[in-house]
Amino acid sequence: MSELTVGEVVAERTVHLTRESLVRYAGASGDFNPIHYRDDVAQSVGLPGVLAHGMLTMGLAVGTIAEWLGDTGRIAEYGVRFTRPVVVDAETGADVSVVAKVGQVADDTVRIDLTVTHADTTVLGKAQVRVRRA
Repeated sequence: MSELTVGEVVAERTVHLTRESLVRYAGASGDFNPIHYRDDVAQSVGLPGVLAHGMLTMGLAVGTIAEWLGDTGRIAEYGVRFTRPVVVDAETGADVSVVAKVGQVADDTVRIDLTVTHADTTVLGKAQVRVRRA
């Protein structure tokens, strides 16, 4: 991590979510809000359809840097702003793409900026991970 430069891409991936992914996450997290698995409920509260859990989206975003980082215990801080939902279609699912770039290099930490998109729309704003340098 010693030769990092601002703007350098350190990791990227696309994760395909399905309704099955949402059910599995609900079981793991205990979040069984029906907006995450029932179209009728989601639409009745004004949503465009079934949504991926915000914490699932947040988790898969930060998980993108795990291999590059090597030791996730070096993550000192992580925060996001939820800007748009990830709508998971019953037939086609949803692709969430993450690009991780160096945003700032300091003596003891590096800030990684995550660009997280679905359907060409940013779904997490100001997604930043501060990691301790090795």
